[in-house]
Amino acid sequence: MFNKKIILGSASPRRAEILKMAGVDFEVHAADVEEIVKPTLSPEEVTIDIAQQKMQAIQEHHRNEIILTSDTVVVIENDILGKPKNADDAKKMLQRLSGKQHSVITGVVLSQADKVKVFSVMTKVFFKKLAEQDIDYYIKNYKPFDKAGSYAIQEFIGAIGIEKIEGDYYNVVGLPVSRVVEELSWF
Repeated sequence: MFNKKIILGSASPRRAEILKMAGVDFEVHAADVEEIVKPTLSPEEVTIDIAQQKMQAIQEHHRNEIILTSDTVVVIENDILGKPKNADDAKKMLQRLSGKQHSVITGVVLSQADKVKVFSVMTKVFFKKLAEQDIDYYIKNYKPFDKAGSYAIQEFIGAIGIEKIEGDYYNVVGLPVSRVVEELSWF
């Protein structure tokens, strides 16, 4: 669909799958960065800052190619929920999300040489009250330790626990692909 090759600066299989589904030709060059969260930034600014850190880590190798980097966070009551450290941490996060609305924010950086396009997309997610046995089953069987907020919308807990979303479904999966494809036309 899009006739230029993109460098995806992410090791996320979900982001790669979304881009493939949208017909975008890309190759993966995962950015190896520590993802330092600056406490003075808003959640939107955090996602963009980390996406910029990723872009800067790989741009010297792909100066003339279009680089796509992003970062996704889950935000509840102004707190950013990162990736859980272990099963107990995952359970605490899911219990906190249970019965409440939260936001999923993805910051995206597209760059090529001196052109840079930066944006963020927010989606609201509404969880119903989750049963403890469902949380335990999800953590044991899906091991959501590489997922912000300890869940993936496309897995068990999303299927049984999400009442509704307001915004871009693919943003919750990990990449607001319709906006990405729209912004790629700028290059």
